[in-house]
Amino acid sequence: MSVIEFVAPQDDVVADVTVLVNEVYEAGEKGIWTDSTSRTDEAEIRSFMRAGEIAVARRDGVVLGSVRVHQLPGGEGEFGMLAAHPAHRGTGLGKELVIFAENWARDRGLTTMQLELLFPTEWQHPVKAFLKAWYLRSGYELVRTGDFGADYPALAPRLATPCDYLIFHKQLAEGQRQ
Repeated sequence: MSVIEFVAPQDDVVADVTVLVNEVYEAGEKGIWTDSTSRTDEAEIRSFMRAGEIAVARRDGVVLGSVRVHQLPGGEGEFGMLAAHPAHRGTGLGKELVIFAENWARDRGLTTMQLELLFPTEWQHPVKAFLKAWYLRSGYELVRTGDFGADYPALAPRLATPCDYLIFHKQLAEGQRQ
């Protein structure tokens, strides 16, 4: 079992989380982005840590995974940048991070958790297909297809393939902390 907690933006942790997120997303989104696209950088991770939005899963001081959580203007909780070290996939770490995120939202009285997923429209991406099915099994429902270009205008031109921008919600039962 790993310890999941919010962390201060210390240089080593910022670097570890940045590398982890970029490595996981590079493999998990292969073919979706142009070759020069990184998911994040140290400045962004540091700013999210300062805002108390990055939780890290560690065991014996080693970063195994991370997730970003924050509250949206509409009152929903949202998680993103979910990353589990490749050596720890299939161990339940991703599920632990999602449960942590959902409990974070419940603790704030939020009743809806949101996540976003880019999903190629012209070919089957095995990781994205797995994630979509996993989120659906975990109680998330597809509520709409968003406009990626409107929400992320700086990133949209870097897409290498057409994608749907899927928005999922899960209703969080009050007091049912996992």
